[in-house]
Amino acid sequence: MMNSVCRKKGLNPCSTFYRLAYLLAILLVLAGFPAITAAEDEMPWSAELHVKRYLGSHTSFEFGNPLPPYQAPLSRLEFPLNTWWLGGEARRRFSRFSAGLEILRNISGESDGSFTDSDWDDETRPDVKTIYSESQCRMEPSYIVRGDVDLKVSDWLGLPVWFDLRPVVGVRWQRVKLVGHDGIQTYPAPGDTTPPEPLPGDGILFEQTYWQYFLGIRTTYDLGKHILESRLKLFFQLDWAYVDAENSDHHLFRAGNRMTYEKTRGSAVHASLGLKTGLANNINAGVEAEYLRIQTKGSHRIVNHVMNLDMSWDNGVRVWSEQMSLMMSLEYLF
Repeated sequence: MMNSVCRKKGLNPCSTFYRLAYLLAILLVLAGFPAITAAEDEMPWSAELHVKRYLGSHTSFEFGNPLPPYQAPLSRLEFPLNTWWLGGEARRRFSRFSAGLEILRNISGESDGSFTDSDWDDETRPDVKTIYSESQCRMEPSYIVRGDVDLKVSDWLGLPVWFDLRPVVGVRWQRVKLVGHDGIQTYPAPGDTTPPEPLPGDGILFEQTYWQYFLGIRTTYDLGKHILESRLKLFFQLDWAYVDAENSDHHLFRAGNRMTYEKTRGSAVHASLGLKTGLANNINAGVEAEYLRIQTKGSHRIVNHVMNLDMSWDNGVRVWSEQMSLMMSLEYLF
């Protein structure tokens, strides 16, 4: 019955229901932690303030031609993500487990770098780029949420006390809203003498969502055991994720209410490396470098009711993102 309801609403197969069930399962596990853990830390809770800057980062998509000559790509759009973010993380530690929740929101609007839009729409020369534009890119309110649970296994493996090894499982959710505006469109095909055209105002409204269900390894290396600074620690995490992605693209310059949608699935690789040092008995400061690469494939749908157009295809449909960031943090233990 649930599947039939979801199909009527265009969800396949009840993706929202399964995502909520996944998060509920994590919460139920967390609720049982006090009953299955022994002694807790003297200060089992921590709250962190995070300031993050993305550098050399983007989210992009492309699709091929559903008709002969089936060139792929037919169109490619690349959006920069180079903005400032602010948020925090709360974590609860037990003797064997820890669980945390992080929430971030962008605090800057304009993204460094240009939004680019490329087309290969000459069917007689499918390998020739015919249209290219560069525009400024504005980020509307966007969010990143991460929840995870890890398990201490280093003592089970006989590792030294200064090296903490933990499997980690969790979910990352990203939703970015971007606006391409005030650009210039050119026609780079050989022999095309069409002059560049200005694209004033907002041109494209774009929203991308990534659900990432990840599994990996998290380590903590106590550097104080070797350099006589008892509160200096090195952190590392490496994980792989299954990714479920969706986006929508509204071209404002096109006739009618022209919309495209991608629904894709794939994987992601994520790594982070951080250093944290004590400032006071219960206050730590840290810095972290992070890398995330997402690769997905799926289907493309275009809808324009004014032109009586509604069609879908999967030729050359790809959505991907590369994200690099530096983060500063201030942690309070209690």
